Amino acid sequence: MKRPDVVAIIPARYSSTRLPGKPLIDLCGKPMIQKVYEQTQKAKLIDNILVATDHSRIAEVVKSFGGEVILTPTNLKSGTDRIAYAARRIGYGKIIVNVQGDEPMISPKMIDEGIAPLINDRKIQVATLVKKIVKPDDLVNPNIVKVVLDKKGYAIYFSRSSIPFYRSELNISKWHQHFTYYKHIGLYVYRKRFLLLFTSWQVSALEQAEQLEQLRIIENGYKIKATITNNDSIPIDTIEDVKHVRSILREKEK
Repeated sequence: MKRPDVVAIIPARYSSTRLPGKPLIDLCGKPMIQKVYEQTQKAKLIDNILVATDHSRIAEVVKSFGGEVILTPTNLKSGTDRIAYAARRIGYGKIIVNVQGDEPMISPKMIDEGIAPLINDRKIQVATLVKKIVKPDDLVNPNIVKVVLDKKGYAIYFSRSSIPFYRSELNISKWHQHFTYYKHIGLYVYRKRFLLLFTSWQVSALEQAEQLEQLRIIENGYKIKATITNNDSIPIDTIEDVKHVRSILREKEK
């Protein structure tokens, strides 16, 4: 049997400031972690999936629907550290896909779009997704991370601020009408060796300022390939997000 080369690891932390036990939140009859797992299963380029969690309750739920799980320490600082911990403990996987555990609506096509660059170009060490900003409110929302790309599709910088500054237009709500702005979608695809290297580095100054760990990669002189997608997802951060996703799922069931 062929060893799985592309492995999706879904980080699932139990403790959340705003939504404790978030991966177990019920979404129309299924826990959120199961919804994420099932969406990931539909991606054509994924060979294997596992959940990396710090809590036995999440582990039990994953096992109950037939998923593979690795228990991780509770003191890991980020989801990336959690998937790196799991990646070290499996004897397979050349490409590791970080599918966020709070993205139950993620499109399988988006996952494949993120993976494709590493399959097509061995020089690429890490890739992610971006989407064109069409709503002016997104430009000024610090929770929507903005990305500037070079001509080859590599990220120059990520910021919570509106970048680049469009000097010719004083009204920021109109900037997107004059220039193409991109928001970052938090799906990452790494070569396994690079993932382990990345998580061994100290937190960088830019990362600390923006609270964006991908800046550690750029600050250490490496490039992040960005694929422009037309698809989108709905990360769950608040109870309002939960209600919104439930309403969408109910409509789909009808």
